Amino acid sequence: MSDPRHVALDETARGERLDKALAGRLIDVSRARLQALIAEGRLRRDGVVITDGAARAVPGDYVLDVPPPAPAAPEAEAIPLVVLFEDAHLIVIDKPAGLTMHPAPGSETGTLVNALLAHCGASLSGIGGVARPGIVHRIDKETSGVVVAAKSDAAHQGLSALFAAHDIERAYVAFTRGAPDPRRGTIEAAIARSTHDRKKMAVARSGGRAALTHYRVERLFGPEERPLAARVICRLETGRTHQIRVHLASKGAPCLGDPVYGAGQPAAPVRAAMAEAGLARQALHAAILGFVHPVTGETLRFESPLPADMADLEARLAGL
Repeated sequence: MSDPRHVALDETARGERLDKALAGRLIDVSRARLQALIAEGRLRRDGVVITDGAARAVPGDYVLDVPPPAPAAPEAEAIPLVVLFEDAHLIVIDKPAGLTMHPAPGSETGTLVNALLAHCGASLSGIGGVARPGIVHRIDKETSGVVVAAKSDAAHQGLSALFAAHDIERAYVAFTRGAPDPRRGTIEAAIARSTHDRKKMAVARSGGRAALTHYRVERLFGPEERPLAARVICRLETGRTHQIRVHLASKGAPCLGDPVYGAGQPAAPVRAAMAEAGLARQALHAAILGFVHPVTGETLRFESPLPADMADLEARLAGL
């Protein structure tokens, strides 16, 4: 079944290149993908098929039929996993930085899904779909920490419901350039695909998906009045793509080492600490994951200590 996306263009879009106008309003469809779908005749305006994405936009109601992704069955791979909990229904993993959650174009192998297929065997097959079996939530490739995957349909449905209802405890530790001001608070800012770079997300001026992050500065590094860096605990109520990274950057305190959202250089002593610690990714760690087991009703809570690079970074920052 295709997934129709409805977009209403008003007078402000008139004369703009059509594929560009639509891409700016479809946060989860890349412009290249959109152009291909238009060429295939999957775009209609007021019921009339349009096949030229370079045409000039006119106001109207547009419908884009997005076909489901072609399932690609991942192969099992014997990748070591740190298992925090496992039963017949679910498995909790302490994911290292550098491990992608599931296969995607350009990274079809070496993912957590490949590792889970080898570890769990047939019990994981097909749960939640062929392409992403067992996956109910994601953390970025270069973010480390606790993730849960489903091994049964009952667990998959139950966990998906918990995440949809935001009935999950999720806490992340971030080391930031400078410190957010005020030192604790809530960032409530919708997130959408950036209109300037389709590979990035951004705080949306209008539209987007609601996003809510509670944060608290746990420790300052350097002068208290003008800290060079900070350890910040972030608790999520929503789980948007790159949410913490985007929200902290919007406060002028991006994660250290973030290659996408970390515009601006940290102070020289902080750069030195990062280099000496071997930090080669964003300093973000999924430290706590808590939820009620969707099948047994047991309350589960897991904590992951800082990985070596972030622990070493904190020790070096402490000397500033």
